[in-house]
Amino acid sequence: MATLIDKVEYPDDLKYLDILQLEELAQGLRQTIVKTVAETGGHLAPSLGVVELTIALHYVFNAPEDKIIWDVGHQAYAHKLLTGRKKSFHTLRQYGGISGFPKRSESPYDALDTGHSSTSISAALGMATGKSIKRDKAKVVAVIGDGSMTAGLAFEGLNNAGHLRKDLIVILNDNEMSISPNVGALSSFLSRKLTSRLVTKIKKEMEAFLKRSNFGENIWSILKRSEDSLKSLLTPGMLFEALQFEYVGPIPGHDLEVLIETLKNVREIPGPVLVHVLTKKGKGYEPAEKNPSKFHGLGPFDIETGRPRLSAITKPPSYTKIFSQTLVRLAEERNDIVAITAAMPAGTGLDHFQERFPDRFFDVGIAEQHAVTFAAGLALEGLKPVVAIYSTFLQRAYDQIIHDVCLQGLPVVFAIDRGGLVGDDGPTHHGAFDLSFLRAVPNLMIMAPRDENELQHMIYTAVEHDGPVAVRYPRGTGVGVGLDWQLKKIPIGRAEVVADGSDVAIIAIGNHVATALEAAKVLHERGVAAGVINSRFVKPLDEETILEYAGQCGKVITIEENTLEGGFGSAVLEAICDAGLKNVTVKRLGLPDTFIEHGSQAVLRQKSGLDVETVVQKAMELLGMEKKIKKDGLNVSRVRTISFKR
Repeated sequence: MATLIDKVEYPDDLKYLDILQLEELAQGLRQTIVKTVAETGGHLAPSLGVVELTIALHYVFNAPEDKIIWDVGHQAYAHKLLTGRKKSFHTLRQYGGISGFPKRSESPYDALDTGHSSTSISAALGMATGKSIKRDKAKVVAVIGDGSMTAGLAFEGLNNAGHLRKDLIVILNDNEMSISPNVGALSSFLSRKLTSRLVTKIKKEMEAFLKRSNFGENIWSILKRSEDSLKSLLTPGMLFEALQFEYVGPIPGHDLEVLIETLKNVREIPGPVLVHVLTKKGKGYEPAEKNPSKFHGLGPFDIETGRPRLSAITKPPSYTKIFSQTLVRLAEERNDIVAITAAMPAGTGLDHFQERFPDRFFDVGIAEQHAVTFAAGLALEGLKPVVAIYSTFLQRAYDQIIHDVCLQGLPVVFAIDRGGLVGDDGPTHHGAFDLSFLRAVPNLMIMAPRDENELQHMIYTAVEHDGPVAVRYPRGTGVGVGLDWQLKKIPIGRAEVVADGSDVAIIAIGNHVATALEAAKVLHERGVAAGVINSRFVKPLDEETILEYAGQCGKVITIEENTLEGGFGSAVLEAICDAGLKNVTVKRLGLPDTFIEHGSQAVLRQKSGLDVETVVQKAMELLGMEKKIKKDGLNVSRVRTISFKR
């Protein structure tokens, strides 16, 4: 038997439904989201929290002519279901399927590619200004969560929007602030009445009339202050009023009737408007309501219990866990170590540090720029700051890394999690560029461990180093090696020869040392002696060891899970070129010059040519022992052959 959700394909279908039918639709959307995410993994609690808001937005506005921008985008699953992607929703975050985030190439209803937080207001203001210039009457709506409002970029957008006075609607999705039911209900009532079309018209006419009279300006000022005082007594809206926004709310975010009435009203208000909506993360699925942080983003799980589906095979600890354990251990020995994260304490593993050392832990919110400069200030006071940030988010603080830390040579440690391909979250989250953009910065030492044991030694080395250090490690589990109890310093700028061989030198950085070793075993079976070097350092590079093996073999392969442009392989090429080595041929394996889509890490590595098979193939080609084999998937022809002869 067909349900209501089966009959709704696009937003126009909503216009014919009454409130009771829309509420039934909300239940169907929630069931579909829970069922799908239980199979694919994804961002569950945020999407469940905005189901009614999503329905109301598409009911009132006319997308895609009206633009709806979802900040970060991990709350856009209901939006996807209502905009023609219901039949493909089961492919969510799967290779070749639909993205877990809004994506313009996927649907005209996705107004902006998102994945990093706090971009919505600035982008929406740009769109609204563009429409104003073109005299386009369509509306622009930015939906931003209270967490994303901790970023400076959001307030930069608000500040400029208040100055430009363009027609812009900002929906503040607040799922954290606690407001008593009575105050919330009264405030909701006031906001709906004060923003109705009739009241708005009367206010405008009264303002114009009073300002024409001799004493009217003073009377209008008193009336306006009275309205503002009432709002400030019952709501937190004065901040937004100060930024020249018309503030509406807070209103209940799961009451479709209130949402629709309010949105219809604010649609008619000229200038910038902020609608404060109170929602509950995980709404409608009890495990997610009880523990919204756990269900923010997760892998496949059992719907009945909410528990993750456990693999029958016991996996090694993750790199994140090893970092966490090591830092806590070091902080027990040194009281100058402080830890900083940008709204990701659990994701970076710093939640354990927070529990153990609450006075030395700082979550600065979604403010990576501030996190880095804040760390610089701590370092100037003699402390040892460790800044744990995902690679893809560290990009946002590039100027601060250069200007506030490295220029001054301050001893700040950057623990760069999720370096390389992260998998199902896709191009907005892959850590594809850090080796390239960090390698250009003077004074910065850059390390990447071959396994979880080497990671703990690198963290120790970084903390002991008197200068800026970046330690870059991947998402996921280690390779399963044992952990040394005694931590030791790694000699600065020294590589490690892990396999000897004179036919071809495979020089790898980070987790692809394991790939190189597996390839060397296969090559050995084919009669090829492959030397394998664990570079350990991208900067300073161990030129002595690399040049020795390059000169000895004449054939070099570099492997990195970073874009080929300016990365580790480029550093090796520069060293060989500058040394003037003769008759050395280099093949670089790395990420192609494209934004890599979502999919499992294993699939993406294979498609990018970062697998054992490709390493073996390229080695055989270098030695003239095998014809080039074409490979499906990403553009592996980006792996280049460069020879230096003098």
